[in-house]
Amino acid sequence: MDKRYPLPPFNYETAVEKVQLAEDAWNSQDPQRIAQAYTIDTEWRNRSQFVNGRAEVIKFLSRKWERELNYKLRKELWAFTDNRIAVRFEYEYQDLSGNWFRAYGNENWEFNEDGLMAKRYASINDVPITEADRKL
Repeated sequence: MDKRYPLPPFNYETAVEKVQLAEDAWNSQDPQRIAQAYTIDTEWRNRSQFVNGRAEVIKFLSRKWERELNYKLRKELWAFTDNRIAVRFEYEYQDLSGNWFRAYGNENWEFNEDGLMAKRYASINDVPITEADRKL
């Protein structure tokens, strides 16, 4: 069985590290790499979509970055306890028509004993921005 360090239970330092590792992985825009951080049977709610298992995660992320170009993400630790972490995040992207957006959201994560994310629940809102308004 693969282990993804740091492992729960989390303290402040290991929770911050876990969040930074997630940010780095998502900014790679590599669905295969990202999916390895999740359990085989991971459960997601992403906006109004439900994604189950690594294979669906890979398909979901591949489709995401076909539509969301010039993607850049920042995550921030919000809270943690035992095997759970909550984050706030924002990311910017450009759609296929060249319009820019900033997405704001919150995620709740639950990890198994091997440090793999078993559950990910994300609430996300998009705001249109101009290219001059970009921060990331």
